[in-house]
Amino acid sequence: LSIPGEELTFTASRSGGPGGQNVNKVSTRVTLWFDVAGSPSLPEAVKARILDKLATRINKEGKLFLTARESRSQADNRDLARQRFTLLLREALQQPRPRRKTGVPRAVDRERLERKKHRSRLKKQRSGRPGEEG
Repeated sequence: LSIPGEELTFTASRSGGPGGQNVNKVSTRVTLWFDVAGSPSLPEAVKARILDKLATRINKEGKLFLTARESRSQADNRDLARQRFTLLLREALQQPRPRRKTGVPRAVDRERLERKKHRSRLKKQRSGRPGEEG
C-alpha cells in the first residue's frame, strides 16, 4: 500500500507546554490530515477498514488527522506525524487472526461441578429436615 505525499496535508499551529518564548512565537505543532473517503489511491475495501478501525480519529468529512508536538522544530514534528501515520495505517490494516474455538478444560468443568455439589450439601444441612444428612 502506497499513499502519495500529495494526498497528505499538514497544518501548523502554536504548541503548548515548555519552550519559553519559542512557544509564543513559533507554530511548531503539526497536524497531519488525510482524506480517507476521497483518496484515489486506496481501494474501497481498504477505505472501509480504515474508516471502521480509526473512527475516533476521523472527522465528519472523512478526514483522518493526527498531531505531533513533541519537538520544538516544525520539521521534526512533520516527520514524526508521518511516522505515526504509517504505523497507524499498518495497525489498522492488519488482519486479525481468526479465533479458534477451544473446549472447556476438564479440570475447570470438574471444579464447577464440585462447587455446585458443595453448595448443595450446605443448603441441605441448613434446611434441618430430619433424616437427611449431608
